[in-house]
Amino acid sequence: MSTDDLEADLTRNTENAPRELLTRSFFFLCAALSVVTTISIVGLLITEASKFFSLTAPLMGVAGETANLVDFLTGTTWQIHSKEFGVMALISATLMVTIGSAIIALPLGVATAIYLSEYASPQARSILKPALEILAGVPTVVYGFFALIYITPALRVVFPNIGTFNMLSASIVVGIMIIPMVASISEDAMSAVPDELRQAGYGMGATKFDVSTGIVVPAALSGIFSSFILALSRAIGETMAVTVAAGAQAKFLNPLNPASYLEGALPMTAAMVQLLTGDITGGGLAYRSLFAIGLVLFVITLIMNIISDFVARRYREVY
Repeated sequence: MSTDDLEADLTRNTENAPRELLTRSFFFLCAALSVVTTISIVGLLITEASKFFSLTAPLMGVAGETANLVDFLTGTTWQIHSKEFGVMALISATLMVTIGSAIIALPLGVATAIYLSEYASPQARSILKPALEILAGVPTVVYGFFALIYITPALRVVFPNIGTFNMLSASIVVGIMIIPMVASISEDAMSAVPDELRQAGYGMGATKFDVSTGIVVPAALSGIFSSFILALSRAIGETMAVTVAAGAQAKFLNPLNPASYLEGALPMTAAMVQLLTGDITGGGLAYRSLFAIGLVLFVITLIMNIISDFVARRYREVY
């Protein structure tokens, strides 16, 4: 390269320096804004939840009624009017929705991903993939009314004693909601598996089913498992669908007992909506319990995402 070319490059770099600095600053502000927002939310939850518990409320300068931390975490009765704040009643309902939706969404989502990745023609994939994304874009409150108006009456044909609000209907509709997330992320993970692995399987005499389930799925396992965790995190945090379909009465139910799904209960997100829309005093004990529930919900979701990241790193295949 000649001296003139070097001088020309230096001139261009000098002229572009202010623009590059502006661009870098803009992207840094975008990244910083997301971090600051996350920290602010976590700080708000911790600060307000601390005012709810008897151990930390005096340190926060809160006078008046408080709740015991142990009773809150282990109690099975949630009645704000009698000042019984046992969050296990809400957690059990949330677990029921999560387990029920997982039974529906995980196998159907993976089967859909296998079909889209391995069996569907390009034309069929171009139609079905956008259809799944449209399903994911339906407002959640619409899913809730769909469960209330259509799913519950259909379930009553099989279970005559089922209530209008029940955990089975809520689990089914949340399972339908998270199928697109499982299918889309799993399909992307399967499509990233090199074709050489498939061709090696065919060369060994394997059928398409054997290649799909014995080669492609294990190779994409980290992405599939990540889709499971993200979908279940969505199920745990779902609000409007379970608020409409699950009911408004807090009960401690056994998530492993199938008969419990025929009853109504109050998941954590629905309890937060009930508190916000109810007749509670701002700054009172019931109001502060809202942030305690939110903090528990945040911790559960955080743990699931940490597990997802660990599994993704542990079983990620690099090609």
